Amino acid sequence: MFVDSHCHLNFPEYADHLDHVRSEMAAAGVDRALCISTTLEEFPAVQALAARFDNFWATVGVHPDNEGVQEPSTAQLIELAGLPKVVGIGETGLDYYRLGDRSVVDMAWQRDRFRVHIEAALETNLPMVIHTRSASDDTLAILRESGQGRARGVFHCFTENEAVARAALDLGFYISFSGILTFKNAADLREVARMVPLDRCLIETDSPYLAPVPYRGKTNSPAYVPYVAKQLAELKGVSPEEIGQVTSTNFEQLFAIKA
Repeated sequence: MFVDSHCHLNFPEYADHLDHVRSEMAAAGVDRALCISTTLEEFPAVQALAARFDNFWATVGVHPDNEGVQEPSTAQLIELAGLPKVVGIGETGLDYYRLGDRSVVDMAWQRDRFRVHIEAALETNLPMVIHTRSASDDTLAILRESGQGRARGVFHCFTENEAVARAALDLGFYISFSGILTFKNAADLREVARMVPLDRCLIETDSPYLAPVPYRGKTNSPAYVPYVAKQLAELKGVSPEEIGQVTSTNFEQLFAIKA
């Protein structure tokens, strides 16, 4: 019924109890999950999860906030994207949140990395999983410039304002909401969620991070994505089951996954 469109089940938090996580997913009606790559070093483990389990899929990419890791090339991303059950490019994008004593100018390496991912997405015709934090203007500008009007995908774990959401929608992207939607201090985000058309919404956990209320502060799990669906259902005036059905259909269409 529900799909977790973004999680990190290869992370150490799940090393010893993945079977339990999967049992909890089944009990909660979460029948599929997309496992997200954040470095090339971890990609084999991410892809192995997808290859091992028939209801898991994978992406390939290097998170914009990761420094000191193997830098991807377009050719390498294209090659890895051809492996079984790899259905997207990312997580990629821009993150200026932790600049420290650096300036935006100093983050040229992030913008170059982002462009490499866009090139790979265009060559493979795969959707992109976009991460943007404190960098929405540059993220959108690079997508417009380098995406050639053909880049597609999802802005994951959306936390930006309505103007950014509308710009992403205008570019043809989906918007994914996480457990943040349930947080008490997320009233503005809930207003954005009201605006985004349901046929352009996805739901996710970003596990192991950002567990929704009532599990906030604990290790997240794909089994908790129904709490995101419940909150989105209240905002849209529909049932959680309808949210599950529609977002599952959106997931299948975006990532070309058969029901």
